[in-house]
Amino acid sequence: MSSAESPQLDLVELPETLRDSFWDHDFGQLDWRKHRDFIIRRVLEAGSWAAICWLRSVVDDVGLRDWFDRHQGRSLSTKQLRFWQLILDIPSERVDQWLASPGRKIWEGRLHR
Repeated sequence: MSSAESPQLDLVELPETLRDSFWDHDFGQLDWRKHRDFIIRRVLEAGSWAAICWLRSVVDDVGLRDWFDRHQGRSLSTKQLRFWQLILDIPSERVDQWLASPGRKIWEGRLHR
């Protein structure tokens, strides 16, 4: 069982260091049990170093790899995705597939105009 699935993580309280990453949401209403995938995504895409360190303290590599597999790195830039590929030892073939998906190409094209 990865720590992303661990029953004790239902009791996780979000630290104040995450507040700035959720500027567009009512931070007090965020609940790890209900919003785990959203919190992980936001920290990975826009979190501070302190937020990343917190995330890595509550979700192990297996749990993060599972998140990447389920979401295929959506919302992360190519650079961010390649960074996490190296950190989490995600096979490059898998990341290449995610990056080659048609929907991602449309979005990436909009960003590089």
